[in-house]
Amino acid sequence: MALRQPIDISSLERYIATHVPIIKTPITLSQFGFGQSNPTYKITSPDGAKYVMRKKPPGKLVSKSAHKVEREYRILKALERTEIPVPKTLWLCEDESILGTPFYIMEFLDGRIFEDPTFPGVSAEERTDLWREAMLTLAKFHRLDPGSIGLAGYGRPGGFYTRQLTTWRNLTIAQGAVLDEETNKPVGPVPGIEALLRFFAAPRYQPNDRASLIHGDFKIDNLVYHRTEPRIVGILDWEMSTIGHPLADIANVVHPWTVNAISSDAARQLGLPHDIEAIEGLPSIPQCLAWYAGTAGWDPAPELRWAEAFCLFRLSIIYQGIAARYAARQASSTQAKERAKAMVPSAELAGKVIADIKGGSGGARL
Repeated sequence: MALRQPIDISSLERYIATHVPIIKTPITLSQFGFGQSNPTYKITSPDGAKYVMRKKPPGKLVSKSAHKVEREYRILKALERTEIPVPKTLWLCEDESILGTPFYIMEFLDGRIFEDPTFPGVSAEERTDLWREAMLTLAKFHRLDPGSIGLAGYGRPGGFYTRQLTTWRNLTIAQGAVLDEETNKPVGPVPGIEALLRFFAAPRYQPNDRASLIHGDFKIDNLVYHRTEPRIVGILDWEMSTIGHPLADIANVVHPWTVNAISSDAARQLGLPHDIEAIEGLPSIPQCLAWYAGTAGWDPAPELRWAEAFCLFRLSIIYQGIAARYAARQASSTQAKERAKAMVPSAELAGKVIADIKGGSGGARL
């Protein structure tokens, strides 16, 4: 966990000593390997206590809507007063003179993070329980009243997917134009982008409008589970959170199974678990939706297919963003160059799901 992006540790220690005295200095700083967007660091104090720091990447940023660590801090602070498990925040620094960009510090959660949503190494019973916990926690989060926890103005209450189309359209244009620092070649467009945009803009296919708080990137590897229990102790990576359509979170978390339903080869292309049929205790998409619906009070199944297609479309642009950050040498993950290659198959899979919807099977499918 070496520092891939240099940090002025002396400046950080002085700031911590003044504003976050609970953290003893001098500190040891290391950088986590995960976190494609915002560099994430582990702070260790002389007494062995651990903390986490998240900051915006350095340099001129391609996206104005991403990397919002201030937004992460705000929602984490608000959720501390609810039953939704999140790490406790300690401090937000918006003074760019300290480390070059804004950052915040939160507690370190000592738990399990599963990068693989099939939960390898656990029993079939626990695998089912871990997935049930994820869907129930998401449903509880979506039921929160934003106004009751100080987040009434956190996003607009309707028209989420319409706004998303505008956001992603503008973002993909900007990202595609980024030139590689070494080759001077542009990142280039997402394949079939104009056809994708036309489909999602067509009212006849769109889901009914609905609004709740959404995480924006809810998935298994953004969850921290208790060391021994199938219980979530914290949800991470809130930079894309807003008030939006809850289908977006649901489609994102079942994304690996959406792709596997198309083919194991497609899942392999995207670096997802594949050939999953023999894995005991792994729930189907309908089972995940049933758990969610029982707590959320509404059934997302009839409209999920459209959201699955949009999820793949969105992910293709996210992968394009990773390519753009790599081209600008701003990517914070060591795997960024490889991850960026998923842009093309993601867009192609979105097209396949759209063809399926147009063919008449627009609901949830496994």
